[in-house]
Amino acid sequence: MDVCEEEGGGPAGPPPVGLDKSLVLVGLMGAGKTTIGRRLAKRLGVPFVDADAEIEKAAGCSIKDIFECYGESAFREGERRVICRLMAGPPQVVATGGGAFMNEETRRRVKEAGVSVWLKADIPTLVARVSKRDTRPLLSNGDPETILRELAEKRNPFYAEADIHVESHDGPHETVVDAVIEALKNRQAA
Repeated sequence: MDVCEEEGGGPAGPPPVGLDKSLVLVGLMGAGKTTIGRRLAKRLGVPFVDADAEIEKAAGCSIKDIFECYGESAFREGERRVICRLMAGPPQVVATGGGAFMNEETRRRVKEAGVSVWLKADIPTLVARVSKRDTRPLLSNGDPETILRELAEKRNPFYAEADIHVESHDGPHETVVDAVIEALKNRQAA
């Protein structure tokens, strides 16, 4: 399996919590899944993998190109296959695309083989974050705030099925990483 292991090493000493399943980050674009995921993997001493990067690798082109040439449904099918493959591997931190958790099979597979974490952020925070890059196909045809509000309305009920919910706010990334680790410890202790 191709995994981005360059971000996987951790600090000296034992990880703050052990993983026997992959940790799967879900949430809207701009919630911080990749940024937090890299830092989280490093702290936990496990590999990090970005599902979108894996999709691009498998397709041999960018997500934007997949959307333009083949459409969203073809992208979603590739996304489902890649995430199922990732869930079959060893414990790692997986950052998913914003729409991945909408797929029933993906949610089921993540539930069986992983622990899902919903990184929640308010709309103004998401808008500020996504405006820094123009690589998001779903935002290319309209007002990002309006689109994000509509996506949140559709997707939040699915994200709410995640095992853990953590607020992703402005401020130091380590604060969010700490919150995820604390939630994992509480889950394991329960």
